[in-house]
Amino acid sequence: MSHDQVTRYLSESYLDSRTIWKAAKPLIREQISLDDDSGVMIVDDSICEKPYTDESALITWHYDHSQGRSVKGINFVSLVYAHDRLCVPLQVTIVEKTEAFVDPKSQKTKYKSPKTKNEYFQEMLKVSCQLVNFRHVLADSWYASADNILFITKFLSKHCVMAVETSRTVALSEKDRKEGTFQPIDQLSQLQEGQALRVYLRSVEEPILLVKQVFTNKDGSQGTLFLIATDLTMDYEAITAIYKKRWKVEEYHKSLKQHTALGASPTKTIQTQANHFFAAIVAFIKFEKIKLKTGHGHFLLKAMLFDLANQACLQAVQVWAA
Repeated sequence: MSHDQVTRYLSESYLDSRTIWKAAKPLIREQISLDDDSGVMIVDDSICEKPYTDESALITWHYDHSQGRSVKGINFVSLVYAHDRLCVPLQVTIVEKTEAFVDPKSQKTKYKSPKTKNEYFQEMLKVSCQLVNFRHVLADSWYASADNILFITKFLSKHCVMAVETSRTVALSEKDRKEGTFQPIDQLSQLQEGQALRVYLRSVEEPILLVKQVFTNKDGSQGTLFLIATDLTMDYEAITAIYKKRWKVEEYHKSLKQHTALGASPTKTIQTQANHFFAAIVAFIKFEKIKLKTGHGHFLLKAMLFDLANQACLQAVQVWAA
């Protein structure tokens, strides 16, 4: 494959979420039956940093919560389907800032996306319901809004397990909810680790389950995670066990950035940059397919491919030098 072939492919193609589904569909159908709903759908967003690339609607400044500062790059929202050892993205949307507005504080012209990440999430989830069968949606506290919960439970008839901030308030009964009596979840004496407490959110009529999970960090300090679940048949063990699957989206982000050259595109136009981005996600799906066949993880597969490439180069040099 020549350099010009790659250039023409990136400049003449149009890749998007349909390309991702086209690559993921055969793998999913091969591994999972159509009536199997034990898989989970995970939503999360991330930023592919591009500090040295010219700013555009695609590559612009976004606030990175993990770093506590704004970074320049591609902000994207992924909907990842996980089932046992399989983990593949179904829908991916790039957050493009195309609408101009005047900042009231600085009086400078800035740009924003026409939709919020929560709106992108709901659109993607609606489409994904037509592609695969699943029962639960997993998300961190960023997506745990009442609007998203109602969309998942009422509109899609699914359940969700989500993390919530410690400042989130709940009512202990339907009467308290109607009277506006709410308490911060980190101050609930009734909530004990290992138990699921039935509570009410401010804008959600149906009760939900709230659990408190205490864990030990690598540095020895203790952390607390609060989770909510809309499936009232679950207990503490089931809620915490299913939420552990959300970690697969973090592995997806890490592998995508380290193994597929996601941020290494030398292209200059928005179309070629976007095509390179989606081509890298297709490469991740191919990595996942090889992982299932060989039993090797993405990191080991990349090392094995690197070794094979070195051996091929050495053989070529020895032939030329002979």
